[in-house]
Amino acid sequence: MKISIITVAYNSALTIDATIRSVLSQTYNDIEYILIDGNSSDGTQDIIASYGHPSIRWISEPDKGIYDAMNKGIAMATGDVIGILNSDDFYRDSQVLSHVAKAFLKTNADSVYGDLAYVEARDTSKILRYWKSGQYKEGSFLHGWMPPHPTFFVRREVYNKYNGFDTRLKSAADYELMLRLIHKHKISVAYLPEVLVFMRAGGKSNQSLSNRLKANREDHLAWQLNNINPNLLTLILKPLRKVEQFLFNSYKTELTKQLNTYSTPIKVDYKAVSTSVN
Repeated sequence: MKISIITVAYNSALTIDATIRSVLSQTYNDIEYILIDGNSSDGTQDIIASYGHPSIRWISEPDKGIYDAMNKGIAMATGDVIGILNSDDFYRDSQVLSHVAKAFLKTNADSVYGDLAYVEARDTSKILRYWKSGQYKEGSFLHGWMPPHPTFFVRREVYNKYNGFDTRLKSAADYELMLRLIHKHKISVAYLPEVLVFMRAGGKSNQSLSNRLKANREDHLAWQLNNINPNLLTLILKPLRKVEQFLFNSYKTELTKQLNTYSTPIKVDYKAVSTSVN
């Protein structure tokens, strides 16, 4: 089973190297790595080009935003399964894609997702939040649930049937995609109960109250675009679920055990990086 990983980048020179290395270090050997650069001007292209790895395919050109770039990557993908890894995120260790492939083969599901840990941008050994997804149950989206998008792997045939990201949305197209595929079209899902991705803290939609309000409006639009109605409390519960990610003491022992069990995590210390990094 071939897995295509897509990374979208724009002026990501400070983090893209760690992202690329986390993909190329995977022990699973049937990988296609697609990088879509938005015509960066900070050296991102030079970093990508420096690898010259046979698994890497990449383009650099202007785009209409992150979701347009992701759609370009999906159109280029030839793998049986597609995963998307942001240019400032990285896989937990070298075994992640092997575990994902085994989950697909074992369950024959249309999609696989797992858990995610937020880390400090400059010191990625420090975990700030733990997004424990939990098992999906039909109707979970009505209660504010969603899986972490960087851990969401989908069969390419699902994209072929139901399309990719809706570029009318600027910050919630990933939410809309998962809502459409899982809740509306009821594709089958399998939960891999382990941390798959480390995400650096500082996402755009979480940086301010105004951005969070804009994101909440887009969440509501995601339901409207699919002609389905959320419950009265759905869009209130969704951001509230983030609170428990900070209060992960009840899961701390489990998380520590997970990370100690896995092979050496791929981590990068950014203490010395410019404070301009978010």
